[in-house]
Amino acid sequence: MYLIAGLGNPGGKYELTRHNAGFLFLDHLAETLKIDFSPSKWKAGTAQGIMFGTRVLLFKPESYMNLSGPPLVGAASYYRVPPENIVVVHDDLDLDLGALKISVNRGAGGHKGVSSIIKHLGSKNFIRMRIGIGRPESMIPVEKYVLLKMSDKELEVLEQRFNVLVDGLETILAGEPQKAMNRVNETSGTLERSGK
Repeated sequence: MYLIAGLGNPGGKYELTRHNAGFLFLDHLAETLKIDFSPSKWKAGTAQGIMFGTRVLLFKPESYMNLSGPPLVGAASYYRVPPENIVVVHDDLDLDLGALKISVNRGAGGHKGVSSIIKHLGSKNFIRMRIGIGRPESMIPVEKYVLLKMSDKELEVLEQRFNVLVDGLETILAGEPQKAMNRVNETSGTLERSGK
């Protein structure tokens, strides 16, 4: 089994905000797989299905971004999912809007949700799928910028890029994360601002 976690903040207040890019991608996956999220004992929405012949648990922590670790670790422990079979999907300020990057065994890069997961999992040997949201062009503080709702145009850009992430997931679920990194990272290299 693979645990695929999308990071974000729960509730209508945060719906469609930049920080919820991970939630948006998991909603896309659930719709594609024709499965629905249900509440769980881990303070998270969960949905199970078969993706490219592999059993997956889609996981949306509802503990708020900075506390993503405990729910994820609880589910991973229950289902005996090792770190290398965990995929964490999250927003990234240092990638231009719509740019994508897959990485394995890397630090949090300043992302507090990822930092919480590393702390509670006791490992950084999981797969990260990073969705670029870009940095604010004005003087808007970053903390406010990530919690602002995306425009229709921004949402359209991300939704068009989600199919690339799905292709990457297919390769990951086939046990070839390095190949997925090569394919996805090359595809979005021209959009990337930094190689963080």
